[in-house]
Amino acid sequence: MRTVLTREAWTALEAAHAARVDAATAAHRERGGDGRSHPVEDFLFRYYNHSPARLRRWHPGPGVLLEGAAGTERAGWRHHRCVGDGVELDVESFLDHRGATVDFVTGLLAATLSRPPHLGCFGLHEWAMVHRLDPDDVRHAGWPLRLGAEGTDAVLERHTVRCSHVDAHRFFTPTAVPRNQLQPTRATQVALEQPGCLHAGMDVYKWAFKLAPLVPSDLTADAFDLARDIRVLDMEASPYDLRELGYDPVPIETPEGKAEYLERQRAFTVRSNALRRRLLDVLGSSRRRREEPVDA
Repeated sequence: MRTVLTREAWTALEAAHAARVDAATAAHRERGGDGRSHPVEDFLFRYYNHSPARLRRWHPGPGVLLEGAAGTERAGWRHHRCVGDGVELDVESFLDHRGATVDFVTGLLAATLSRPPHLGCFGLHEWAMVHRLDPDDVRHAGWPLRLGAEGTDAVLERHTVRCSHVDAHRFFTPTAVPRNQLQPTRATQVALEQPGCLHAGMDVYKWAFKLAPLVPSDLTADAFDLARDIRVLDMEASPYDLRELGYDPVPIETPEGKAEYLERQRAFTVRSNALRRRLLDVLGSSRRRREEPVDA
């Protein structure tokens, strides 16, 4: 079955999505190329390489026919087709080209959901990324280390590191790599990913935008909001001092800091798992929709 949206209805949804994204990305866009990258707000665009303009583009997802769209640029978008004066996503075309990615993401999200969260990492991946480095060589060299280089190294060295995320682990310094109880690789990603991981939670946004236009834009925007919120904790619990930007440290080297980190990490696990389920519903229904007869 397909849902039919009048031109008035879908253009209102399109405008609301654009306004939502514009508000969320305003500071990043205004900063532009002023020279000093914001370690929280710019991260999602630099690390994930997905621009505000692409995030702004609205997709209703599969099974939605947009009346009156045949005369718009949507008619020429890849993996779309015209039905009368309307335009809809061509699910079969999308799956023909992106089916392997859909299968991988489905397997990864399902595996992650099947596991209990590991909540004892305390954001030490950020500390492992600066371990034993010269201060000028750290990733965010424009910002001071809250405890200094020696104090930062000491925190990492008296904690147990158990990072399961391959794209966090690959930025560990050479001296930090052997301190990780796990040695995640791309080949073991599905086997190791777990829902308590902050970076796995941020990655829900990556999987959503990578599977556009199959994934509805409201889901992608919700995943972006979660990723941005997670990044705040990621950097507040990091060794960097970002008080100049308005971020109070979460001192994970103290019992109080650990308690705050755990509380916020638990809340992010709930939010990320809810988004994983929504994304799996979209991917599963798209596979089923492919088998349905195409309406004329």
